Amino acid sequence: MRKGLFSNQSAGLYRRDLLIIAGTAAAALSNSSHAAQAAASEHAVRIVEIKPDEDVFAYVSRTKGSFDQKTYQQVIGAANDFKEGDQTIGVGAEDDATRRYARSLLTRTTISNLHQHPLFEDDLQRLIWETTDKAQFEQIKEWTLGDLKEFLLKEPEESIKAIMNGLTSDAIGCVPKLMSNEELITVSQKIFNVMPGTKLGAKGYMGARIQPNSPTDHPDDIMWQVFDAFSYATGDIVIGTNPVDSTVDSVVTVERALKDIVDTFKLGDVIPWCVLAHIDVQSEVSERFPGTVSTMFQSLAGTDDCNKIFDITNEKILKYAQAKAGERYGLYFETGQGSEFTNSVANGVDMVVLESRKYGFSRAVGIELAKVQPEGAWLHVNDVAGFIGPEVFKSREQLVRCCLEDMVMGKLHGLTIGLDVCTTLHMTVSLDDLDWCQDQIMPANPAYLIALPTKNDPMLSYLTTAFQDHVRVRDKFGFKVNDAMWDFYKRIGVVGEDGRFTRYYGDPLWVYYQYRLAKGDGRPQDAIYDEGREKVREVEARGVDLAMGHGEKIWDLNPALAAKVRGLYDDAKVSLWAELTPGFIAAVPNVVPVRTLSKDRNDYIAHPTTGETLSPESIGEIERIRASWGNDMPKGQIVISDGLNAKAIMDDGHLAPYLEEVRKLLSDAGVTMSEDNILVTSGRVRAGYRIGETLFEKSDPDSLRGILHIIGERPGTTHHAYSVYITVAKGKRWSQKGIDHDATRLVSNVADTALHPRDAARETLTIIREIVGKQVNNSRRYG
Repeated sequence: MRKGLFSNQSAGLYRRDLLIIAGTAAAALSNSSHAAQAAASEHAVRIVEIKPDEDVFAYVSRTKGSFDQKTYQQVIGAANDFKEGDQTIGVGAEDDATRRYARSLLTRTTISNLHQHPLFEDDLQRLIWETTDKAQFEQIKEWTLGDLKEFLLKEPEESIKAIMNGLTSDAIGCVPKLMSNEELITVSQKIFNVMPGTKLGAKGYMGARIQPNSPTDHPDDIMWQVFDAFSYATGDIVIGTNPVDSTVDSVVTVERALKDIVDTFKLGDVIPWCVLAHIDVQSEVSERFPGTVSTMFQSLAGTDDCNKIFDITNEKILKYAQAKAGERYGLYFETGQGSEFTNSVANGVDMVVLESRKYGFSRAVGIELAKVQPEGAWLHVNDVAGFIGPEVFKSREQLVRCCLEDMVMGKLHGLTIGLDVCTTLHMTVSLDDLDWCQDQIMPANPAYLIALPTKNDPMLSYLTTAFQDHVRVRDKFGFKVNDAMWDFYKRIGVVGEDGRFTRYYGDPLWVYYQYRLAKGDGRPQDAIYDEGREKVREVEARGVDLAMGHGEKIWDLNPALAAKVRGLYDDAKVSLWAELTPGFIAAVPNVVPVRTLSKDRNDYIAHPTTGETLSPESIGEIERIRASWGNDMPKGQIVISDGLNAKAIMDDGHLAPYLEEVRKLLSDAGVTMSEDNILVTSGRVRAGYRIGETLFEKSDPDSLRGILHIIGERPGTTHHAYSVYITVAKGKRWSQKGIDHDATRLVSNVADTALHPRDAARETLTIIREIVGKQVNNSRRYG
């Protein structure tokens, strides 16, 4: 390897990468905490009796002899409805009796006592305290949580808004524990936080974030999905694309495609656009290409430790808010229960309270935005409930519960909050279940939902809300689209003056025709339609479906496409349970087969941590490889894992072209690579980190070494795609152990029908060169 080729660690993963990790790596635990958390999962919280009028603190003191932080966290967590994630970190109730006791204790606990005993204190907690209205807090601090619950249920919106800014995030995170689903809906139906100058988030309005994702970031794929959304009169809060490639050049290409649509239709003051790369990358795009960035996005977590993995700090996000001075559009955050648990940084706090802390973070940022935005703070939050997988929660009932809890907590923080009512394809929630979930949740009136051409995202491999679902839900519940956007839908002829859909409903070709007219295209309609049909064929050939036409009901998906979506769902289930075959393993050049602690495929799916640690025998194999190097240690090692889709690795034309091309490119660049290909059965992302730590722990402390980990992505698309995790660190870092996602970059959606493996190999080398060419913070505007 050329000296210095791995001279700096990467700048961390971007949102797309973190989402994949959440699904592929899931429930991640560092080596040091494996045993402790495994033990916790075996010992659920048990409360056998409580005294009359006893609150949480009296119970803890009586049973422990004095205040005990761990027991305090456990009692608060035990008041939650059951979710697997709480159980795993040891704060879930053992049984319904324990849950009832915990709720009784919490009901009698005062807001003041909660404030004086934070469940976890860090810089984020201190920011939340600083931005909680002190005068309002003084009014309600002696209320019990039971008092707060009754107040929220009985009082009108005006009275609730008069005190809710005085509620800390811990208090807001505890009150949903005391409510039934029906009570949560009752509260959510009262509180509406409207985006300035719009009807977004208003009572009776339910909007959409168009999510036009492409497996290859192809601008035509993205633009045609937007045309498709517009044909269903869907989309009003933001057009937001999740990028596959988060490099500046790729992001600016997508930003320009979205901006072109908005500008062409003269919607600049109506709807913003967004490319959901890391906020630092968006900032760099904005600086290098002024005017291309509109709303800026970032994922948020509920602890400093988890936000560090997201490569953000409180200070950084607040400075980005300040940088929006004078602009109409501000910031867009995404959250979701379980992100701290899956990254081993829950710090003993349950998922509901940690989600509330994310909203407290958002509220603090909104206060900063309000100081600099002349028309009011433009900030909204999308709660991505259900994305991570069954280790967080498994059932459709839990998904509904999670969404209702988060709606109440978000609204009580004064936020305009929407939902991604979604499920991964390795959960048991079906396509039909999602319809049921929508109907249970919609009475709570979220500000918006995600919107795709079908329920199946062609790039992220998960299920969420289709354009047709928006039409059905609006019809069933009487929801409206933001007035200014509804006027646009009338202007392009999708909606008539009577408010009904016209014959152009569900016809993206018509929207494309309107787009061409707006650009001054004087060709006949037939010619533009013919051109549009050819573009549609090209888009669909790249694996991006467009929903056109409808069935008996106006919101029905056309039968052929509906059958295809169900076929993808069925294929995902087959792919999920597929295993690497002996013949395939034997055919991998210089293969060294190893396996993790997962006993079988079921154990791997149900207990993600088992897929992160190698078996003792396999550790011996890795140590043998290290010994075989002697004094000639290579600069890099390739690791291959089945992940959640072994077919992605085994399909013809997938693995071999990548291996051939990447080895050639690295050799040409002077990078010495181990000749062995380590093949992991039941492997997750962190298994690659552990392999690197074993291989490189005795390397030169100042010399960098890298792992390329090829792993099957979550099933659910036509592509059977895999990802390549590029982890680079100095020998000192490998020897200290604890390598994690913040040292990793990602090439994703690799398949012969998506990002071609040979192209992925070239992108791998590009990313390595970016790591070499930049100091860690060079492109990081706020450090």
